[in-house]
Amino acid sequence: MNDNISSLFFNAQHSPIGAFSSFTIGYPGAKGGLGLELGAPANQNVYIGIQSRDGEYYEAMPFCDVAPGDDEAKRYDVEHSDRGIVEETVASHKPIRIFGSGAISRTFAVSTDSWRGGDLEFTVYSPVMPVPDPATASDDELRFALAPVVLTELTVDNSQGTEARRAFFGYTGSDPYAAMRRLEDTSEGRFIGVGQGRMTAIAARGDSVNAALGFSIDTILSNDHSDNFAFSLGNCGLLLMDTPAGQRCTFQIAISFYRGGLATSGLDTNYLYTRWFANIEDVCEYGLSHFAEYKAAAELADRDFSPDGLSTDQCFMIAHSIRSYYGSTQLLEHDGEPLWVVNEGEYRMMNTFDLTVDQLFFEIRMNPWTVRNELDFFLERYSYHDYLQFPGDGEVHPGGVTFAHDMGVGNVFSRPRFSSYELSGLRGCFSYMSQEQLVNWILVAGVYIEVACDENWRNANLETLKACFLSMLNRDHPDPEKRDGVMSLDSSRTGGGAEITTYDSLDESLGQARNNIYLAMKCWAGYVILQRLFDSTGNGNLAAHANDQAKRCANTLISHMTSDGFIPAVLEHGNASKIIPVIEGLAYPFFAGCAEAVKPQGPYSGLLSALSTHLTNVLVPGACLFADGAWKLSSTSNNSWLSKIYLCQFVARHILGISGDQVTARADGAHVAWLTDNDNAYWAWSDQMLSGRAVGSRYYPRGVTSVLWMYELSVYEPK
Repeated sequence: MNDNISSLFFNAQHSPIGAFSSFTIGYPGAKGGLGLELGAPANQNVYIGIQSRDGEYYEAMPFCDVAPGDDEAKRYDVEHSDRGIVEETVASHKPIRIFGSGAISRTFAVSTDSWRGGDLEFTVYSPVMPVPDPATASDDELRFALAPVVLTELTVDNSQGTEARRAFFGYTGSDPYAAMRRLEDTSEGRFIGVGQGRMTAIAARGDSVNAALGFSIDTILSNDHSDNFAFSLGNCGLLLMDTPAGQRCTFQIAISFYRGGLATSGLDTNYLYTRWFANIEDVCEYGLSHFAEYKAAAELADRDFSPDGLSTDQCFMIAHSIRSYYGSTQLLEHDGEPLWVVNEGEYRMMNTFDLTVDQLFFEIRMNPWTVRNELDFFLERYSYHDYLQFPGDGEVHPGGVTFAHDMGVGNVFSRPRFSSYELSGLRGCFSYMSQEQLVNWILVAGVYIEVACDENWRNANLETLKACFLSMLNRDHPDPEKRDGVMSLDSSRTGGGAEITTYDSLDESLGQARNNIYLAMKCWAGYVILQRLFDSTGNGNLAAHANDQAKRCANTLISHMTSDGFIPAVLEHGNASKIIPVIEGLAYPFFAGCAEAVKPQGPYSGLLSALSTHLTNVLVPGACLFADGAWKLSSTSNNSWLSKIYLCQFVARHILGISGDQVTARADGAHVAWLTDNDNAYWAWSDQMLSGRAVGSRYYPRGVTSVLWMYELSVYEPK
């Protein structure tokens, strides 16, 4: 662990792909555990420990709350709660001592997370690999990528010992409606394990491994009667592993998850992995049988996502954010077809489109078919047509096609053409994002077509792209002569309110959609991409029209440059806020085959020059830099989002050519300090930071924009 990373003790997610589950560990106390479909850590005790060399006590990692004698037995023996099993346990148990922080080390990477304390080492291997396209992949390929399992190794070094030593790994179940159980009762001798109901489990193999249940870790570790290990009333389950004197032993363990049957409502779906795994026992068996392959894949991913040329801080943020992304992923099956969902962290909204457009850069690198899948389902079920109005004017103007904010929340799909989030009559959070989601569909489609080389999909969706272009034009101005490339009208769905952007919790500098330069630049990117798509399909007139709109937008932004060298965040009412994300839009043409448009000497050189001047002048203390060097997205808001910072850092360095400490080491160090600060570290990777404090968008997937930094090392040249 790099010295710049201030604390070892931050939660990190360790997740199967597409299973919406996580083994979360790293924050002291009962603050991690095995979570299925949660928007936060499971808050379970996780027990990882080893018997001391002299056999007089146990040493444990600090991921549990240990209170000897305080257990569930008291609920049953109420008249004699100060006697019986509780009294005997307190009298006979070997004490459990938590390793001191100075006695623990951690090695953290994208697929491996290793902890060492004394003679104990514990490593978690998380899958980071492409998801094969179910339309073309074999069952074996899909089974390996989608098995809902995370693997671990627990190593005991008893080479200097004179007596056998016992190690343990386990957890306390937190579901009051599903009891803990021993899996050997159903595994037919294939493995030994403990689990909660049919949903979570840990399993291992070996003659020196036992599974035990009890009211508490004390009652298990102090029990001299192995027959009592099958006691079923307690909610604590442990794997007990014995290492002979003079030996060093490594135990391979599968951490498994399972949700059978229908997984969602509003739309009947099941997890795709249920095609190959009938129950959690199947998952445990498969994970243990393929341990070597998963370990090798994890070590390969570690090398791939920590390349030479990136700093330790950058590699840390890439690894941390990818882990949180996978913890939110869900690959479902509907009517025999795959349905890819990325849940929105703590909020659990499903395929929030303004996250999809940023997670695009990771998904297009790993598995482009998931991008196509998201686009298709938004078009099929979550597109709609609206009308438009100027603010304060009751006259209705033609609108067009656009898209909902999300597909649902908490495993409940929304009704067709509506999100779970958007409400009418509002001007702030929870209002509609019709313009932003429209341009997001264009941007995602353009990048997908280019990177996946999918001309068939482009041709099949050409009429939709034309409809999107018309809808964009209408949102600029109903009179073609008055169009300036910038959104001026709100959707009729706002019901007299006003549209907002993805920055819903910020002030109007980034929250308001109309006349906002952040959204204007995304619209510019959309026009640039549409020009290329229309040109490539023989629609020259439409291409020329899209080009005209892109130029109008660029000229509008340039014309608003102030004498102080920045473009105001909102082009109305004398707004003077300074923002960084105006540069976001430059990333999308770069990946969509329009790299010439974002070159300093290209057709939009004036716009590129203006944006470079703008960023240089706003990225200073007192405007868009915090005192610690962290980036402040808006001069008038202290709410800064790391996923957007990562994206803008890529644009600043790789497209605009801006360098310096404020865009590299000092900024990265400050952002790592945010994530590992004790007040934030419980939530794994978080996005919204209010003056460095995680206040929202926690346990979040969008940070995979950090993968863009890897393109700075090996220049991406669109085909």
